[in-house]
Amino acid sequence: QVQVVESGGGLVQAGGSLRLSCAASGPIFSINAVGWYRQVPGKQRELVAALTSGGSTNYADSVKGRFTIPRDNAKNTVYLQMNSLKAEDTAVYYCNANGRTNGGSRFDSWGQGTQVAVSP
Repeated sequence: QVQVVESGGGLVQAGGSLRLSCAASGPIFSINAVGWYRQVPGKQRELVAALTSGGSTNYADSVKGRFTIPRDNAKNTVYLQMNSLKAEDTAVYYCNANGRTNGGSRFDSWGQGTQVAVSP
């Protein structure tokens, strides 16, 4: 079973930076895409940034120019580098990875989430 684990959340002042990590482990043959999502109470989970295996990226308009999604293929880890944080970035951030396992089946795995709080 493929597992995804996020880390790196915390409390930061507005204007500061945080880097979240998303590590995937298990019988992974290939990863098609990794996405970072966020959710606040009472609202739907929204896509923040996504990265495909080919290197294409996609960002929500609200984070363009502030967030990036670098990766370390050797560690099966994708990061979310968040700069110039705003109070409205406060949310629980989730990582999703999808691809194929060594056995040929597809996987679509979510992490448990990590809290990011930005103080005004």
